[in-house]
Amino acid sequence: MPLPETPPTLAAQQTAFAAHLRDPTRHPPPPGIEDRRMAIYRELFYNSVEGILAANFPVIRGLRGDDFWHSLVRDFHRAGSSHTPLFSEIGREFLRHLERRAERGEPDPPFLVELAHYEWAELALSLTDAEPPDCDPAGDLLDGTPVLSPLAWPLAYRFPVHRLRADFQPGSPPEQPTFLLLVRGRDDEVRFKAIDALGFHLLQRLADNPAGHSGRVVLETLAAEAGSADVATFVSAGGRLLQGLREREAVLGTRRPDGRRIGPGSP
Repeated sequence: MPLPETPPTLAAQQTAFAAHLRDPTRHPPPPGIEDRRMAIYRELFYNSVEGILAANFPVIRGLRGDDFWHSLVRDFHRAGSSHTPLFSEIGREFLRHLERRAERGEPDPPFLVELAHYEWAELALSLTDAEPPDCDPAGDLLDGTPVLSPLAWPLAYRFPVHRLRADFQPGSPPEQPTFLLLVRGRDDEVRFKAIDALGFHLLQRLADNPAGHSGRVVLETLAAEAGSADVATFVSAGGRLLQGLREREAVLGTRRPDGRRIGPGSP
């Protein structure tokens, strides 16, 4: 049985009510509602979303004081950028909103979108329901096919996002990019580690290895691409790196002979 249509007057009132809550300075409240009551709704609406965002993006919240932070949140409200009913997804919507601000050329800090992505990724990784693949945890990482954990995300940024604070806000990116590895361990804690370019590219290759190349072949390919004159030394160093990644629970082991595995997730 179809649901009855919303009466036009009620629909108009709901639209006006929502528009006023998002942007009280531009949209008047629906007629017939006293401002004292509307003020309660305005405060509840703003504070609930602002509190979620402040918890999701604590570094951005503390960067440049209250005025900067609340201007970002109010702009998010005005734009009506959030289309999700899930509180856990509001952070992702806020990140997309900041990306659109950057595309418009808003005078935000040049690192703001990258910092927002870094803070969002930590939350997203803590909430993902990706399951670890079936693999051999004691397998030989050079002769076997290393299996990357779906709870290990290699990330690359122009700015050192893990170091940004109120007293450290560079106006331009350094010459060298920042590579980070976020891992959710067996204890469900999310940890990050700064890694070098080799570690980042190795993790990328492990995440995209449909042919099932061995760790040795992956490292030999990277050595050739890097123009290494001593492939054996490069592979030996890479083997130690793989072992370190296993100790950090980023690499879980090697693919079993029957090939069963689950591809890693990505932010």
